Amino acid sequence: MSTTSVANPEPTKERTMSVLDEVLSANATYAENFGDKSELALPPARGFAILTCMDARLDPAQYAGLTEGDAHVIRNAGGRASDDAIRSLVISYKLLGTKEWFVIHHTNCGMQFFTDDVMRGLLANSLEAAALGDAGFEDVGTGPGSAEAKYIDWLTIADQAESVLEDVTRIKAHPLVPSGIPVYGYIYDVSTGQLVEVPEATAAGAAA
Repeated sequence: MSTTSVANPEPTKERTMSVLDEVLSANATYAENFGDKSELALPPARGFAILTCMDARLDPAQYAGLTEGDAHVIRNAGGRASDDAIRSLVISYKLLGTKEWFVIHHTNCGMQFFTDDVMRGLLANSLEAAALGDAGFEDVGTGPGSAEAKYIDWLTIADQAESVLEDVTRIKAHPLVPSGIPVYGYIYDVSTGQLVEVPEATAAGAAA
């Protein structure tokens, strides 16, 4: 009887899990243990909102003691009171009943490491990721870039306490924000996890 030799198959390469895979796997586990969270009400149970930075080192659920359904958390680069952040805050109180707001910036914020002109120059050179060195950000891309960056106010930060005061003041002065909502100003210390009040900002944000 003749025999046919079978070639050894190529060794199976271990598939590296992508970020997408990791997120979907984590979500599957979360959904399996979702419990009664589907019964949470739409308005935040604790009646307040936080405007803070998108920095990955900040976890408002941890530093403010939140669980699902407790509060609104609005995040952007720097935690700045941009038009869109104020849009969200106004919706938060007008339609969903929040009565107190926090503006929380943080130490060692990336928004302190560049200016509008630097950002515009980087994007004019290329749309690839820049590198951060001892002298600040520098563009290492090959281009092309875009001049559209010059039409954006990047809301960079020169001084944390001053930026918190500026944002609280802008929110309180907005014609769509009622005078009765207090706005508290704080800085999160990334080296200790503590919230440090900016007294001038909280005073400026006091309810009328």
